Amino acid sequence: MSTATVDERLLRTSVWKKLLSRPELGAVMGAVAVFVFFSFAADSFLRMSSLSTVLYAASTLGIMAVPVALLMIGGEFDLSAGVLVTSSALASSMFSYQMTANVWVGVFVSLLVTLGIGIFNGFMLTRTQLPSFIVTLGTFLMLTGLNLGLTKLISGTVQTKSIADMEGFSSAQTVFASEISIGGVNFKITILWWLALVALATWILLRTRWGNWIFAVGGNGDAARAVGVPVTKTRIGLYMAVAFGAWISGQHLLFSFARVQSGEGVGNELIYIVAAVIGGCLITGGYGSAIGSAFGALIFGMVSKGIVFAEWNADWYKFFLGAMLLLATLLNHWVRKRAEATK
Repeated sequence: MSTATVDERLLRTSVWKKLLSRPELGAVMGAVAVFVFFSFAADSFLRMSSLSTVLYAASTLGIMAVPVALLMIGGEFDLSAGVLVTSSALASSMFSYQMTANVWVGVFVSLLVTLGIGIFNGFMLTRTQLPSFIVTLGTFLMLTGLNLGLTKLISGTVQTKSIADMEGFSSAQTVFASEISIGGVNFKITILWWLALVALATWILLRTRWGNWIFAVGGNGDAARAVGVPVTKTRIGLYMAVAFGAWISGQHLLFSFARVQSGEGVGNELIYIVAAVIGGCLITGGYGSAIGSAFGALIFGMVSKGIVFAEWNADWYKFFLGAMLLLATLLNHWVRKRAEATK
């Protein structure tokens, strides 16, 4: 009597197993817990105006957390991401002002400059074989000095001149720093940019060949190269994605205030990385999701503004962020272990 064999592809997977297999599960659970906590801790937290503020804070981090998450899935880091945002804003502002050009010219010059820095990071990484930590730390230091030195050389101060009265400013401000009124509550347009990037990154990761390449490169670069994955192009493309996010964030920074402080952005790169890690990305690469990074950024937004709404001392903000990082990492580790045990 023969024993029938069942094709594994025809076996049904339980909802619980599917949830455990998702890298963003820990971040979702953490976001729900933080939301419930501040709903009780701060009376004003559930107001629509407060939620708008929370989403805005989350979006300014999330725009960068999405490409940083993709880069981490690909097994690399970018420590220059924070100051690159400022570099993007400075390039746009100073080019427009000094050349007396329509600000849209400065915006597109800034895009080229920012993408060029991303290409430089990826090229240096792939050609030198140095760790991304060293390569991007060098870029971080160079950009920090360049931002300050060039701004003082051209403007005479550490702040750029205002471009609020220049041609094209109002239309650029509409694209990068306007507000949309929904039900009488104003929401920043950065929220739409953020959601669009999350959707695009999720589609790339789950539905395209590039997504497969990113996971393969992050899992094992040598093995990926052996089966025909263009490892060099993939890594350079990931750094360009981070640069594109920095360009969007930089333009928002510029057109929100019409001028830029050259010392801004230092330290933000760590927050982007933490948001991605809270969202389920592994330090070692090959695992994570764009949706997880969005929930990681949302947690940051809820904590940063929830502390204010609860009228607590803001000095505790970094403590809560550190605690969340540890708790989220432990939760993600537990979820992965349970997922492996149920396979």
